[in-house]
Amino acid sequence: MRDNLDLAASAQELADAAPTGSIDHAAASSVAITLATTRDIDDARKTLQGVSPEEVKRAALALFDRLSAQ
Repeated sequence: MRDNLDLAASAQELADAAPTGSIDHAAASSVAITLATTRDIDDARKTLQGVSPEEVKRAALALFDRLSAQ
């Protein structure tokens, strides 16, 4: 399993590739920042529950699930 910083780097790459202002960009940026600043996967998931607006939170959690399953 990859650690938080590895996952954060992957999320940042996705954020960089997404159009600025898009839901994908906001979600990937949120995931990257959260993973870079939390201790472990469980802590990151709990933190992402607080993302708003709701559509960004859903996209961020979906991306988090994809990345953490790799």
